[in-house]
Amino acid sequence: MKYLVTGGAGFIGSHFVKYLLKNKANASVVNLDLLTYAGNLETLAEVEKNPKYRFVKGDIADKELVENLMKEEKPDIVVNFAAESHVDRSITGPEIFVKTNVLGTQVLLHAAKENGVAKYLQISTDEVYGSLGEEGYFTEESMIKPNSPYSASKAGADHIVMSYFETYGYPVNITRCSNNYGPFHFPEKLIPLCVTNLMEGKKLPIYGDGLYIRDWLYVEDHCSAISTVIDEGKPGEVYNVGGNNEKTNLEIARILLDAFGKDESSLEYVTDRLGHDRRYAIDATKIKNELGWEPAHNLEGGLKETIEWYINNRQWWEPLKK
Repeated sequence: MKYLVTGGAGFIGSHFVKYLLKNKANASVVNLDLLTYAGNLETLAEVEKNPKYRFVKGDIADKELVENLMKEEKPDIVVNFAAESHVDRSITGPEIFVKTNVLGTQVLLHAAKENGVAKYLQISTDEVYGSLGEEGYFTEESMIKPNSPYSASKAGADHIVMSYFETYGYPVNITRCSNNYGPFHFPEKLIPLCVTNLMEGKKLPIYGDGLYIRDWLYVEDHCSAISTVIDEGKPGEVYNVGGNNEKTNLEIARILLDAFGKDESSLEYVTDRLGHDRRYAIDATKIKNELGWEPAHNLEGGLKETIEWYINNRQWWEPLKK
């Protein structure tokens, strides 16, 4: 099986590339990535010489490049991770989010259909559902109500993907995941920012009152869920992927403070993000009941592995923070 993985030099995509090459004996991988600020080939150093792996630098919105790559490589599966993904950046510069996340998805999806790719999987986010109240969970039937330019662009991509199933009968799936964490996470995100700040003796920035709630999913568990959907998912279906780890940002910060023997004097409350969604929480019952997938990591174990990795790999993240 040949996989075309787009955005495979990013955080989740790079983990998935390595997951395939480690766990799928018959898998070969072509990685298409534009190498924006969040793409890092050092993350893939362990597989760069693997004969079953090839890297191609390019943009999923480049129609000619994508068409030629489909014809040359003839992939069986396309998995689209390629996206601009940082909410704060979407607020200050929304244009690139629409270009990559919406137009790029359409270019990639159409090329996959026209070149006979057997399945297309879109990696989405729980943020397309908008904000929850204090109770309840997002299911696959929840209304799409995005509140940031980032989540709106991902919602637009999801609608385009589903239109290809409904209009052309093209076999697609969408996964919508909760917040990922783990090794090789770009240090602008909450957990790696807090961990590396603590290592540098800096304060932890907390938006608003710190009571924004997210569900946390260890990245390796996300990779196993994606693989399960590729192998077992029913065409045209959406699958939510969650970690069963709801925590406020303040609770996450306190766990990390404890791990480093620090107190709350290391917290710094900062001006809140515009349009900040109060709570996300995933109901992953469907993927559990229909496909038999569950996360293997709890938050305590996943954070321990993550902290240890950042402690032992300063050479990876220090240049990025500079």
